[in-house]
Amino acid sequence: MRALLKRFFQGNTILWMLFLALVVFSFLPVFSASRNGFQYHVFFALIGIGLAVVVHRIPSKFYGVAAFLGLFVVTALLAYTLAQGGTIDGANAARWFRIAGVGFQPSALANIVLLTHLSRVLTKKNPPKTLREGLWSVVLPLGLICGLVLPANLSTAALIFINASVVLWTANFPRKAYFQLMGIALGVLLMFVLTAKAFPDLFPNRVDTWISRIENFAGTKEDADTYQIDLAKMAIAQGHIVGQGPGRGIQKNFLPQKNTDFIYALVVEEWGILGGGTLVLVYVWIFLQSVRVGQRATNATGHVLAVGLGFSVVFQAFTNMMVAVGLFPVTGQTLPLVSEGGSSILMTCLAMGMILGVSRGEGEEAEADGAFALGGSESLLSKEPNEEPSL
Repeated sequence: MRALLKRFFQGNTILWMLFLALVVFSFLPVFSASRNGFQYHVFFALIGIGLAVVVHRIPSKFYGVAAFLGLFVVTALLAYTLAQGGTIDGANAARWFRIAGVGFQPSALANIVLLTHLSRVLTKKNPPKTLREGLWSVVLPLGLICGLVLPANLSTAALIFINASVVLWTANFPRKAYFQLMGIALGVLLMFVLTAKAFPDLFPNRVDTWISRIENFAGTKEDADTYQIDLAKMAIAQGHIVGQGPGRGIQKNFLPQKNTDFIYALVVEEWGILGGGTLVLVYVWIFLQSVRVGQRATNATGHVLAVGLGFSVVFQAFTNMMVAVGLFPVTGQTLPLVSEGGSSILMTCLAMGMILGVSRGEGEEAEADGAFALGGSESLLSKEPNEEPSL
């Protein structure tokens, strides 16, 4: 049995255990929150695990090539979604479209494709050393993807940009060019917000939604709608130390999106501070294991990619949890691997499969190589990503 498991689940064992534990745990809050959607969630969770198994067996050197081709696909999908986005559950859905009756959010795939592409470009033999040199390979893909996501979903565009920034920093992208890019991005965002406020009919009504959410959070809106946040806080307050017990949450009967955006509030209500705190630690552990995979990667691209994808998954998780406890405006971000979902859980499983694929290249010689140790002031990892390890 052990040999059979090793055959199908290769790479970082701890990361596999954390990944599978989250997926299995998700069955409990999803069943409690939405019994009608439970079978849907289990179906896609099992497909997601299968996807991770398949992807992690693909040599990680092929990820970059696939990402380059994927840029054209996700750009077309994002453009189509922005133009054609319809309605899901009565709400504007300019960030979604349906495939065979299943809602698909292409921005989740775009995030993975972009991070993989940047990891490859920034770790090639002669990476761009200025913003001008990286105009076509770095600035254009990043700007195009974030620009197509921004009008419909500010939070997702911001998350994608932050994730890409982590990849740029980890890959030792020249600091001058890095800060120039940050300045340009802030300028573009400011211009977009001012334009949206001056001409409210110019952009899809999702712009009004996220501007309203920011105003609600900042308390600058007189008729602020805090219904969801108030119920989420009540659910968390009723959780106490050990919770009400699995399936015994009360606020799930009133809280909108308790199976997706606000599922963390339900987890704390039913599992208490202990359960909610354990979930936080699991995500932190996933990130630390992703960094460890990056430390031990046998090629520079894998080094950057493992950290970037690991950060992406965990940063989304913390964004979701901060919304539930009232520390961040409502974003609509799901809790990775825990929230009920179709395409969302598939994309997270894809990211986890890629990190595990990088971990399959680990070797004893990489573990012993002091150049892979954490530390240093130039990068999240001190290993120079543009140098291939000597084997």
